Amino acid sequence: MLQPLNLPPYPFKLTDDNGQLILFDELRKKNIVLTPEEWVRQHFVQYLIRQKQYPKTLIKLEGGLKLHGMARRTDIVVFNSAGEKVLLVECKAPSVAITQATFDQAARYNMVHKVKLLAVTNGLQHYYCSINHNTQTYKFMEELPAYKEI
Repeated sequence: MLQPLNLPPYPFKLTDDNGQLILFDELRKKNIVLTPEEWVRQHFVQYLIRQKQYPKTLIKLEGGLKLHGMARRTDIVVFNSAGEKVLLVECKAPSVAITQATFDQAARYNMVHKVKLLAVTNGLQHYYCSINHNTQTYKFMEELPAYKEI
């Protein structure tokens, strides 16, 4: 049984492969094992596309980055039409509480990406903040801006 999230439901293509749920990822165009974190990532991607009008072609999932010489993966990175990174999303499973450590992880990733919008979600709670890299400050926002507003 898949946990309902605090995001709109979407018509995902799910299949059962010997007791393991598989989801067709329309951005990566392949089947992936459905983990609780992936459930959140897929919902949030659809939220970006359908509710906030972010273009599918400008969303990258599980992009690699190097941080202090270590390979890391970002959950979701969104680009603008000029190819600049504008939004970094860190996804956690619904059972994982959003803590200061979660924000610290996203902030460390953002030291590499230097995006101006940061989102952290476990599918139940969503936090958004805008970052000013010049003044090294951030401000929490109630709502994530639509793509045309960024």
